[in-house]
Amino acid sequence: MANRPAPWISRLYLGTVAALALTGMAQMPIFKRYYIADIPGLGWLADYYLTNKLHYGLAALLLALCGFALARWLLDWRRRWRLTALGRTRVLFLAGLACTGGLRVLKNRPDWSFDPFTVMLVDWTHLGFAVLLGLAALAAVVAGRSAFARPRG
Repeated sequence: MANRPAPWISRLYLGTVAALALTGMAQMPIFKRYYIADIPGLGWLADYYLTNKLHYGLAALLLALCGFALARWLLDWRRRWRLTALGRTRVLFLAGLACTGGLRVLKNRPDWSFDPFTVMLVDWTHLGFAVLLGLAALAAVVAGRSAFARPRG
């Protein structure tokens, strides 16, 4: 991680995305359905309202982290670093997740109403981007190129 623009961002990003994946899966009742929530200490995974609030808070943290990285990229890092192909792919998937996540937040507001097909489309697209991001990250780790950027030159 020493060969990265800011190693602490990598650690915070990894922890945030992992927690988002966990709380996102908890939005679907799979932890209760498959008795994972019955394991001592994991009962909170079956509490939809808690995991929903945690997911929203973690999403805000991820957006802040991405905003910070984008600002640093535009102001400084792009002169010394360049995005890898897998880095560009993951940035696109993150942007798709952010956009569909924003639509999901709007969908959950009482003053907004989407038709059932749009709700299903937004939900599945959000889940699809999450899966694609995970697969792209796995491919990057397997290929030994997990960094989003590498030094120029």
